[in-house]
Amino acid sequence: MKTFVIGDVHGRRAQLNQIIEMIPRDPERDMLVLLGDLIDRGDDVPGTVADIVRLHEQHPTRVLSLRGNHEQMLLDFVDEGATLWLHAAVGSECTFQQYTGKPLRVRSEQDFATLRAEFTAAIPPAHVEFFRSLPLFYEDDYALYVHAGLREGAHPRDTPAQHLLWSRDGNFFRNYTGKPCVFGHTPAPLLPLRGRLGRHGIYISHSAIGIDSGYIHTSPLSCLQLPECMLYQAFADGHTATHHLTSFMPEPLRAMQRKVAAHQPATGV
Repeated sequence: MKTFVIGDVHGRRAQLNQIIEMIPRDPERDMLVLLGDLIDRGDDVPGTVADIVRLHEQHPTRVLSLRGNHEQMLLDFVDEGATLWLHAAVGSECTFQQYTGKPLRVRSEQDFATLRAEFTAAIPPAHVEFFRSLPLFYEDDYALYVHAGLREGAHPRDTPAQHLLWSRDGNFFRNYTGKPCVFGHTPAPLLPLRGRLGRHGIYISHSAIGIDSGYIHTSPLSCLQLPECMLYQAFADGHTATHHLTSFMPEPLRAMQRKVAAHQPATGV
């Protein structure tokens, strides 16, 4: 079994579909994990969510999405009227307009209640319930998978939800040495330089593996295949790239690969 893990999608439906088409995934055997932040910023958020929901329905035990801080902000807006999701830096204006057909404009305090009512009426209930169902972490034989990071190297089950969704902890990025942990949330260009060198837009340092390769017009959407450490990338202009990560691999990843190899059956004649 292989695990294919995809970084923050942010509504990039075409790039996500390119990734799904290019990876050598056996839908009946291999695991597909998405690290959250499926929504906001991109040009087709509703279509992206619909495609991911369909993947879940087709193979419910072989496809898993995590909840990202963007899904959490949306839920907080829908459930409680919390307005953080409406901040200009979030990119929620794309999600709002694509679901409602109306621009997101705030001119007075009353607009917050109006926007909440309009959005709640427009978004398919199945999409909201899908966001509610998303777990905060996943674990398999190869790695831990979280949206943002771990607190002081603790297992995700012992890490507060706020940390799993929001943290940007330099100590985790630089010094985490436990079971390999694949995360998104912080774009790789914002992570420490040493872990980015020669990594084709992702980040690897000790046991921390960051695969949010950013969101600008030149940023790829990235997918990492474990345990082989193959990297698949789809770009906004339509081109794709595949890399086999072998140089300067940290010992935790090499140990993971040795462990897998030791448990594979012999193939001699």
